[in-house]
Amino acid sequence: MKDLLSALKISVPEKIFIKDPETSELGKKIIEQGIILICEIGFESFTFKKLGIKISSNESSIYRYFENKHKLLLYLSSWYWAWIEYQLVIETFSIANPEEKLEKAITIVTRTIHEDSNFSHINETLLYKIIVNESSKAILTKEVDSENKEGYFKIYKRLIRRLEEMILAVNPNFKYGLSLASTIIEGSLHQHFLGEHFPSITNYKNEETPTKFFIYLVNNTLK
Repeated sequence: MKDLLSALKISVPEKIFIKDPETSELGKKIIEQGIILICEIGFESFTFKKLGIKISSNESSIYRYFENKHKLLLYLSSWYWAWIEYQLVIETFSIANPEEKLEKAITIVTRTIHEDSNFSHINETLLYKIIVNESSKAILTKEVDSENKEGYFKIYKRLIRRLEEMILAVNPNFKYGLSLASTIIEGSLHQHFLGEHFPSITNYKNEETPTKFFIYLVNNTLK
């Protein structure tokens, strides 16, 4: 799998960025240091001016890549979900048994993320923390409907549909495949968030993951 991942390029919807950050060293530095800075100070306090200072570049140079910080967050979210999708496809491809395939898929989308050396300018562990803590801010906006029409969330939605297909492969008569698939993905993020910030109201703390819970939930739901 590592050989396959090392050869791939994560594709993000083009309308999210002005210039593809993957095409230049400055662009990669914007992504790399942007992830680090958002993790350090939070998305609300993050600005392109602060990022410019961190990368020793003019603030205006960042605007050549992204219209605003919201678009940068959309880019990071899309990149993350595309990366998860690649893992889902590659790690489940050779599994023939539908139940085993679905269980593996649930493991992939609910597990704690560790850094992937195939993308040297992106720290996936920090990006994962941004997704857990900040990704809802990319969706919960007044512009979400228009951005959805523009295709900004197509990777996220495609991932949910892939998971739905695996759910229906186990039980073709199940009527709520999309709802269950989106619940697994969003519910996992929420449980990870609770584990970090509100450990008294979740069974998942520290390095534990909600994987077993969601496998249990899905198995019993599909019976």
